[in-house]
Amino acid sequence: MDVSQDRPALFAEPAAGGRVRCRLCPRGCNIPAGKAGFCMVRRNVGGTLVLAAWGRPTALHVDPIEKKPLFHYLPGSTSLSLGTVGCSLACRFCQNWTLSRGRETSGDLILTPERLVALAMHHGSPSISFTYNEPTILAEYVLDTAEVARPRGIGIVLVTNGYITREAARVLYPHVDAANVDLKAFSDEFYRKQCSGRLTPVLDALVEARAAGVHVEVTTLLIPGLNTDAADLRAEAAWIRDHLGADTPLHFSAFHPDYRMMDRPRTPPETLRLARTVALEAGLKYVYEGNVESDGSHTLCPSCGRWLIRRSWFEVVADRLGPDGRCACGEPVAIVRDPVRADRVSRPPHPG
Repeated sequence: MDVSQDRPALFAEPAAGGRVRCRLCPRGCNIPAGKAGFCMVRRNVGGTLVLAAWGRPTALHVDPIEKKPLFHYLPGSTSLSLGTVGCSLACRFCQNWTLSRGRETSGDLILTPERLVALAMHHGSPSISFTYNEPTILAEYVLDTAEVARPRGIGIVLVTNGYITREAARVLYPHVDAANVDLKAFSDEFYRKQCSGRLTPVLDALVEARAAGVHVEVTTLLIPGLNTDAADLRAEAAWIRDHLGADTPLHFSAFHPDYRMMDRPRTPPETLRLARTVALEAGLKYVYEGNVESDGSHTLCPSCGRWLIRRSWFEVVADRLGPDGRCACGEPVAIVRDPVRADRVSRPPHPG
C-alpha cells in the first residue's frame, strides 16, 4: 500500500453531482467533493471516498485491558491502545469529546499496521485496541491491522458505539476478536435526543458481532435521571440475555459531568448497585460496576458465588480461576484466555 496517500475507503458508492455516499454507518452521508462526512475522517477527494485518518493516531498508550472495559478477555493483560479523531454519534455527555469531536488528524508520520503490531509485541501486549474515539469509522485501518496482527497471535479489540450498518458489520466484525459496545440506553428517544442517533442499528450490530464470533461485552454509562429507570434497565438486561447470551458481561459505569452535560450530578454508588441487582435478577451472569471502587468489579462464580477474579480499579489483584476455565465447584466461566480465538468462525478474505 502507498502510505503517502489517504486510504481509499470501502462501503462507498458514487452519487449525483460528484458526491459520494458513505455506507459505513446508518447516517449514509452524501458527501460533496472536498468535504468530509459527519465523522470528519471519511472525505470525498475528487469523487473518491478516502479514510483521511489511516495510520494517523492522535492518542497512543499501553492500557490495562480492564480499562476498555473488558473483564472476560485476557484478564490482567495490557493492550496497545490507539485512537484518532471523529465519531459517528454526537453524545452530549461524551467523556472523550476532545478526540471524538476533533477535526485534525496527526501530521505526516504514518503508523502502519506493521509498526503497530511491532509496538504491541515490544510492550508485551497480546492485543491492539482501537479506542478513545469511535473505531468503526477507521474500518479500513482496523482491517489492514488485523491482516498483520492475526498471524502473529495479536488480538484486535474495538471499544465502539456499535453505530454501523449491517453491511459493514458483516465485513468488519469477522476480523475482530473482542469488542466492548457502548449501549447508551435502551431507549430510541435517548439516542435521538442525547446522541443524534438511533437505538436499533446498535442492537443489530451487537447481534452481528456475536454471530461473527466476536467476544462481546456491553457498557452502559448511567446518567442520573436520563437512563436509570429500573424498567428500562431490566428490559436491556433481558434483551442481552435473549439475543447475546446470559454469559455476556454487562458493565454499568458511573457518569461524571462533561462536555455538553454539565448540569447532571455524578452517578451515586447506590444507582450502580441497583442497576447491577436488576440485571442479575433478569438472568445475566456477570454484571459489573465501573468508574468506582467497588466489590461490583470482581468476577464471581454464577453458580456458587465464590470470587474468581478480584480487581482494584483496572488492576487484577488475584485470579483463582482454574486452568480449565472452571470454578472449583465445576461451573464453566466465560473467560477468554487466547488473544486470537480458535473457536470462532473462519474469517473471510481481507476485502482490501
